[in-house]
Formats: sequence, C-alpha cells, structure tokens
Amino acid sequence: MTQGTDFFEAADGTRLAWRQMGEGRPLLLLHGFCSDAQTNWIKYGAAEQLVAAGFRCIMPDLRAHGESDKPHDPACYPPDVLADDAMALIGQLGLTDYDLAGYSLGARTVARMLAKGATPRRAILSGMGLEGVSSTDHRRTHFRHILADLDGHPKGSPAWMAAMFIKGNQGDPVALDRILDTFVDTPEAVLASFTLPVGVICGADDQDNGSAARLADLLPHGALITIPGNHMSAVTRPEFGAALAAYLTA
Repeated sequence: MTQGTDFFEAADGTRLAWRQMGEGRPLLLLHGFCSDAQTNWIKYGAAEQLVAAGFRCIMPDLRAHGESDKPHDPACYPPDVLADDAMALIGQLGLTDYDLAGYSLGARTVARMLAKGATPRRAILSGMGLEGVSSTDHRRTHFRHILADLDGHPKGSPAWMAAMFIKGNQGDPVALDRILDTFVDTPEAVLASFTLPVGVICGADDQDNGSAARLADLLPHGALITIPGNHMSAVTRPEFGAALAAYLTA
C-alpha cells in the first residue's frame, strides 16, 4: 500500500514531495519529464511489482512536477538541481545501501547523480539512450518548442501527444520550461568510468533519447534490456516493472 505524501525542503527551501511503498531494500525511483511519481511508478503497477520483489520504493516528485513546488524564479533552477535534490533526499533518509533507477528525465538525473558521486549498489537508466545523457540540447529544444504553445501542435503529432500529456498532468509550462535549464551533459568518458552494474531498459520502438544499445555498450558493466513499446507506452506495460525487478534481483 502507498503511504501518504511526505515532504522535505531542498537546500534552497523548495518544498518537494515524495511517497513510498513497501518495507524492503531501499530503491529510489525518479520519474520522467512532465510526469510524477503517481503516473510513472504507481498508476501502471511498476512500484507494486517492485514491492513484491522485496523493495521499499521511494518515489519523489521532482521539483516543478506533481505535488512538489513549481517556482517560476529562474534562481530555483541551477544546473544539476534535480540530482542535488535527489541526493539531498538520500541524505535525509540516511540511505547508505540502496538502488537507484530513473525513467527518461529521471534516468538523465540518475546519470548526473552517479557523475556527482552517488554510490548505489545498482542503477537503472530506463527510457534512455546515449545521446539523451551525453548531448541534451536536442531534448531541451524539443520540449521548449512544445511548451511554448501547448495548443499549437497538429493533432496526432508527437508534439501534440506530449502537450496532451502535460495538460493531463496539470503541468505548469513556465516551471517545466525552467527545468530544461537544469540539464547537464554527461560526457561519454564519464559514463565509461562508471564501475557499478547499470541496467539500460528501453522500449523496442523508443529512439526518443538516442540509442539504448550504444549507452549499454559504453557502460563498463551495462546490460541492455529491451521491452515492448515506445517512449510513451513502454512505461505503461507490465514488462517494464518486471524488467526493473528482474535486473535488480539478479
């Protein structure tokens, strides 16, 4: 059962929400852009599958998302602030032996956390390819175009679908646009220096963040796990939670 929403203050005073399920091994789960913990991890059953596999799922709403504060002040969005927020939560909870996973923006944040010294036992980058972590300008430009006019995209287009998702989650376009300013590239040389096991879980039809296979090949202990779906649909399928649980318990 999901516990009620808890809150903590980031270093700059921003109020951030987090939830948890289960009582097993700590697993920090970071959701994707324009999503939240409820949508990414709970709604479609991934967290429930992970709890059944023996994990305590710790699921923050990233700043500008979900129940967390959505400030408009650019000063609240310095580079790498999402990684810093997540590491602050790890510190507040006193976690020293834990696992770490993220989807899309969450995966990009996991990569930044590892680059900044986070020490999970294992990590998962899901919904992510090499270009999505090593060269973030493409995704920044893509989302900035969508956020600039949520009602101005051709019906049925990828931009229209993303705009509908943002509206459905009651996203704040100004705050979400500020998040794009926080993106930091993780160079290939840094990715190649990661010594821990890293699972790369990606939909077979998902190329939104580049090549998952190239990312897995670059990581010294990377493992590519392909599941059905594209960037929007893979996270909704039972194979997603099953792949997370299987990798973390192998």
